Amino acid sequence: MKTPSGPEEARRPASDIRVFASSCTLHGLGHVFGPGSLTPRRGLWAVAVLLSLAAFLYQVAERVRYYGEFHHETALDERESHQLTFPAVTLCNINPLRRSRLTPNDLHWAGPALLGLEPAEHAAFLRALGRPPTSPGFMPSPTFDMARLYARAGHTLEDMLLDCRYRGQPCGPENFTAIFTRMGQCYTFNSGANGAELLTTPKGGAGNGLEVMLDVQEDEYLPVWKDVEETPFEVGIRVQIHSQEEPPIIDQLGFGVAPGYQTFVSCQQQQLSFLPAPWGDCSSRSLDPDFDSEPSDPLGAPGPTPGPRPPYSLMGCRLACETRYVARKCGCRMMHMPAGGAPVCSPQQYKDCANPALDAMLRKDACTCPNPCASTRYAKELSMVRMPSRPATRYLARKYNRSEAYIADNVLVLDIFFEALNYETVEQKKAYEVSELLGDIGGQMGLFIGASLLTILEILDYLCEVFRDRVLGYFWNRKRSQKHSSTNLASHTSLCRHQESFCLPPHLLPRHTALDPMSVSSGPHLAILDMPSLHITLLSSPQ
Repeated sequence: MKTPSGPEEARRPASDIRVFASSCTLHGLGHVFGPGSLTPRRGLWAVAVLLSLAAFLYQVAERVRYYGEFHHETALDERESHQLTFPAVTLCNINPLRRSRLTPNDLHWAGPALLGLEPAEHAAFLRALGRPPTSPGFMPSPTFDMARLYARAGHTLEDMLLDCRYRGQPCGPENFTAIFTRMGQCYTFNSGANGAELLTTPKGGAGNGLEVMLDVQEDEYLPVWKDVEETPFEVGIRVQIHSQEEPPIIDQLGFGVAPGYQTFVSCQQQQLSFLPAPWGDCSSRSLDPDFDSEPSDPLGAPGPTPGPRPPYSLMGCRLACETRYVARKCGCRMMHMPAGGAPVCSPQQYKDCANPALDAMLRKDACTCPNPCASTRYAKELSMVRMPSRPATRYLARKYNRSEAYIADNVLVLDIFFEALNYETVEQKKAYEVSELLGDIGGQMGLFIGASLLTILEILDYLCEVFRDRVLGYFWNRKRSQKHSSTNLASHTSLCRHQESFCLPPHLLPRHTALDPMSVSSGPHLAILDMPSLHITLLSSPQ
């Protein structure tokens, strides 16, 4: 602050606006509150200061409003890496159940739900399977488990997997994890389940990823008896490439691989990062499929499932939402849904409630799941060639003890690899940070009123001086005046006692007592009556 100069400024208190204006670093204030009377020059300076202040406040309000809208921008970048974590690869045979593993008990319980069979059609269906009809004394089991049916009658990886190599090294069924999806029992490579170490690759290109040769076992496909939703018309394998953090939704997101072809899948990793509210709508909170948002629901689920929850993912959120919906509607869960308090649906519940409820929910898109704050996905490019060639067909027929026609109709090769050891990052960033807001406010402050942060401190210091001098000073002066008056009265009273006099208020004097008019007008407090001489003296308190 500038130092006040001159004797007049030195005599004024610090709370005087002219003293503050002469020393404040706020531009133009000294020209408005300078010494002297109001002049046109001072009026023009006042107008200029007010206009500049108004422009500054408008700009500040505009910047604050823009910051309050919480804009974001998306940055796309490509980065290199020395090695990449290989994705999880889930494989499902399009045919859910093998015909050779179905029993009359399976048809009794699951025939109407899965195949649309009526009880009277069981014998004809068994003949189509090449099986003898049901014996007259057949008694179905008292209970039935759909998960056990798919685990027992589904295609096993040991039968389908003819050859497996990862980066040129042999692999086998032990490198896959069985998992239930809506397509039945499937198998995931490099799932990371049970704490298994995730596989990585230091190179890109074919031969540096997963290469499997599979037998689709078309002779085990179920006969198409009726046109129901669960009846497959295709032959081949469904594949989904996904991160280890998200469950496979292979019936919706998987791509098909046909027998008689070698399919090359070139992948590129993409790492996505989204902002939470209020800049975005991402979430990192994992949903519990047992959580019920409707407390009044009689089918309210029990407490949370024990154990750590999986990381939040979009597919995991949708699966948990579907689980809660089916559990509320049907009182059970489908076999591919996360385990919780609800039991697995029976075949009849599948037919009457679970499948229709889930299909209706998917059509309505009733699950609203935000994007995860951090996720990994894989862009894919597919190409294929016919295989095997005629010489290769004869070789494979001898190797696996199959006919050449069987090899041509059932064998496929899937080759999954990274195109290159680089990955894309898609990152949401705040378009306007707090530091940028403060920088804009500081720039507008310096441009329009020539102030800074220290100027604000000067104004606050001046307001403290005004409060101290004008408010606290008023009470201090009043208290000091009252204390001084009390002291004077006490001294006069003491004087009366020492002079053998009486101190009386003027209105208690005798009616005909003569008083000095000048003394009365000055506001006396006491009249001293001298007893021996009856002399009256008026004592006035100081103002």
